[in-house]
Amino acid sequence: MIDSIADAHHPLYARIESVLASDIAAGALLPGSQLPTEDSLIARFEVSRITVRKAIQNLVSRGLVEIRRGKGTFVVQPKITQELTELSGFVEDMQAAGRNPTARVVDQQTVAATEAVARHLALTTGMLVVRIQRVRLADGVAMSFDETYLPLEIGKKIITNDLELEPIFSLLEAKYNIPLIEAEYKLEAIAAEPHVAQALQVAGGSPIFMIERTSYTRGGQPIDYERLHYRGDLIRFVTRLARNPSK
Repeated sequence: MIDSIADAHHPLYARIESVLASDIAAGALLPGSQLPTEDSLIARFEVSRITVRKAIQNLVSRGLVEIRRGKGTFVVQPKITQELTELSGFVEDMQAAGRNPTARVVDQQTVAATEAVARHLALTTGMLVVRIQRVRLADGVAMSFDETYLPLEIGKKIITNDLELEPIFSLLEAKYNIPLIEAEYKLEAIAAEPHVAQALQVAGGSPIFMIERTSYTRGGQPIDYERLHYRGDLIRFVTRLARNPSK
């Protein structure tokens, strides 16, 4: 029970919010678990429904819980923060965040390069390339749907490996002696197309980050073009920018 008398600096709803936030932080309420019902919270804290709803709305605003219409209020998965400061793969990124990365191969086949794919790989439109589609998971939760395009000869070698266990970056560098020197990133926020939403187990049209990444090897040769679709509710990207002193 919370004291029935609230002071001017700590109204009842704020103290209920603080208790529930502490429960989430301590692991008493786990990500994905449902908050007690409004009636349970009213009984626990001996407050009005309006007070409970105000506390929950503040938790929603803080990104700690989400209200699912017709189902209840649930603790959200904490967002993973990924730094865009160096060229790294999904496995490296998730391990750095303390998560367990896994993968599920959806499809791998030889396809004709579209104009966009050909441009990124410095090929001619219609040339054959290898396309690999995978769902990337962190602690068993689908985080990203990846489409990777590789030039035909190296792509045919890559798909002979177990891509649910071996990262493509590691295979290129360690097994096939193709160092990755640099990459170009393009990031935008888009609505999930049906096949992406299905792969990520979210509703169609959900907000996602789409990264186009072209990785280059020796001599500025593009070797790997990817379209990475990240769940917008589970990840944030950060970077650090230096000021040009001449400006």
